[in-house]
Amino acid sequence: MSSTEFSTAIVSSSGKTRLRASLERAKDGGSPSIGQWMEFPGYTLARTIAGLGSDWVLVDCEHGNITDNEMYLAVGAIMSGGASPIVRVPASEPWMMKRALDSGTHAVMIPMCETPQQAEDIVRAMKYPSKEWPNGIRGAGAMFAPANFSQNGGDYLRTANDNILVIVQIESRLAVENCENIAAVDGIDMLFIGPNDLAASMGYWAPDHAKIPEVQEATARVLKAAKSTGKYAGHFALSADIAAQRAQQGFEFMNCGADIVAVTAWMATEMAKCKSLLAESKAVDGKSTNEGGLAYS
Repeated sequence: MSSTEFSTAIVSSSGKTRLRASLERAKDGGSPSIGQWMEFPGYTLARTIAGLGSDWVLVDCEHGNITDNEMYLAVGAIMSGGASPIVRVPASEPWMMKRALDSGTHAVMIPMCETPQQAEDIVRAMKYPSKEWPNGIRGAGAMFAPANFSQNGGDYLRTANDNILVIVQIESRLAVENCENIAAVDGIDMLFIGPNDLAASMGYWAPDHAKIPEVQEATARVLKAAKSTGKYAGHFALSADIAAQRAQQGFEFMNCGADIVAVTAWMATEMAKCKSLLAESKAVDGKSTNEGGLAYS
């Protein structure tokens, strides 16, 4: 992205975010929008993750150990690290979305959207009331959000409805059955598949989702529903290999890891390696000590 288009590394003078620009790039045939998942709290952690080349970093307030105050700090840290912040709220409660929006997030992800009526209610909570969105119920009192869009309060109020993305998760059998109608709801920007919950709702062991034909058929259906309505399609991934597979399938938005996975996988690998090396060293030392021919009973 050019410096003439963006007033900062992540927001244009009109409030267009790096997240939205990366999704438009993907829709135009370019590389997908790639990010990371954040489960741990911490300003410095958020800023560090954001500086690793992501288009966005998601602050997970559904399953992560992240309080309201820590969410605010993480959103600002991600901005300062050069990526777009996204907040996943615990549920589709309007007050939860309001808190995420007022933090200055560039998008809100809402879990377990299962019906078009629920999707419509989510959009109402996400939008300021206006001529275009007369049913919007978001309160016009965002004190901190404008700074994350390089705007003053008035400009933010005028453009927030267009600039902030509404991402709903499709992660149950009922949601898949309704996915075409959910995708058709005006104001929904993206359908995002949660494969573990989706598999579990169908009666399967969640970690096996990639091997289950029924789950993959549902995945293809959701992808088609998003494409046919001009909406973005996203998929959860925990590795570069999985992210690349989903990109080839046609998804425009996916993570390629999570902080908790990075920490546990790396530390477990190094702990096992360390124990192996120490055991080998001990075995060598024992052999060396006994080279004089002394017999031990």
